[in-house]
Amino acid sequence: MQMTFRWYGDGNDKITLSDIKQIPGVTGIVWALHDKMPGEVWHEEEIAKVQSQCAEYGFNIDVVESVNVHDDIKIGLPSRDKYIENYKTTIKNLAKFGVKVICYNFMPIFDWTRSNLFRPVGDGSTALFYEKGMIQEDYKAMAKYILDFTEKYNMSFPGWEPERMAKLDELFKAYEGVDHEKLWANLKYFLEAIMPTCEETGIKMAIHMDDPPWDIFGLPRLLVDEPSIDRFLKMVDHPCNCLTLCSGSLNANPDNNVAEIVRKHCDRIAFAHIRNVKHFPNGDFSEASHRDCDGDTRILDILKAYHDNNYQGYIRPDHGRHLWGEKAGTVRPGYGLYDRALGIMYMLGVWDMLDKLKGDNK
Repeated sequence: MQMTFRWYGDGNDKITLSDIKQIPGVTGIVWALHDKMPGEVWHEEEIAKVQSQCAEYGFNIDVVESVNVHDDIKIGLPSRDKYIENYKTTIKNLAKFGVKVICYNFMPIFDWTRSNLFRPVGDGSTALFYEKGMIQEDYKAMAKYILDFTEKYNMSFPGWEPERMAKLDELFKAYEGVDHEKLWANLKYFLEAIMPTCEETGIKMAIHMDDPPWDIFGLPRLLVDEPSIDRFLKMVDHPCNCLTLCSGSLNANPDNNVAEIVRKHCDRIAFAHIRNVKHFPNGDFSEASHRDCDGDTRILDILKAYHDNNYQGYIRPDHGRHLWGEKAGTVRPGYGLYDRALGIMYMLGVWDMLDKLKGDNK
C-alpha cells in the first residue's frame, strides 16, 4: 500500500508541499492541472513543472486525478474522436514523467454533488453534507450554490468548471436521449479507443465511482454498486482498465458492501479512496472522520480486505472534516489539512497492526 495525499497545486491550494511532507508515511502527491478544461491536451512543460515542485520534497507524481473527459465523448457526438485523440496525447505526455495511474469519472454534467459544503457536525467541526430533499429537480439552484462559493473564494472544483456550468441548459439538452445504455456504450467506445495507448505507456485508467451512487436530475449514473462494477470490468476486460474504488461514494448507499468489492476485484483497483460516511434515516448523509465508529462505511473491514489481499496500489484519505479554524475562505471544502492527516495516521496505524498480527501468525 502506497500512501498519497491530494494537492491542488501551487497558488491553488493553501496547503503546501512542506505541510504534507510533515505527515508520516506519505510518498506521493495526487495532482492535476486544474486550469485545464476537459478535452485539452496536457503539455509536457506543464507536467514537468509539477513534477519538479513535488520532487523537491521527495514526492512522486505517480497518480493524477481529474483528467476530465469531454462531454462530447460522454454524449457520443461525432466530435468525440478529436477529444479522444487529445486524451491519448495527454496519456503519452503523462507517461514520460512516470505517471502510472489516471483517475477519471464518467458522470454526466455534474461531478460530486453536495447540498452543504460546511455543515456543522456537532463537535465544532464542519463537513460536506448531502440533503436528499434538496437534490430533486432544480439543478440550477444546486449549481448556483456551488458556483457562488467557487467565485466568492476564487477556487476551482474539478467537474464544476464555470465555463461549462454557464451552459447548463445547453448541456442538459445535449444529454437528452443519453440513457444508461447509451452512456455505457459511450464509455465502452472511449475505453476501447484508449486501451492500446494505455498498454503502450503502462498507464492504468482508474474510473472513480459516481458520487452519489444514484441518478440525479434525470441524469444516468453507472458506477453505483457491485453489479455495475462487475459489468464495467467485464465490458473492457483489460489490465489497464481499472478502478478508483471510493468507499465514501459507494457507501452513500448503505446497501453497498465495499469490503466485499475489494476482496472480489482487488487486482483491478489501481487507486483507493478511503472516506467515512454517516447515514441518516431520511436518506441524508454527512462526511465523517476516518475512525470506523464515527461513520457507517466499515473502514476497518475495508482496510483489512486490502491488507488480506496484499494490496500494493495507491491509497489516499478522501474528504475530511474542517478542523481547528478551517472554514470557508481558508480551506477547500472536504480537503482540509488536519482531518486528512489524522485519517492517514489512523489508516497507517490499522495497517501497522495488521502487519504485526500477520507476522505473529507466521
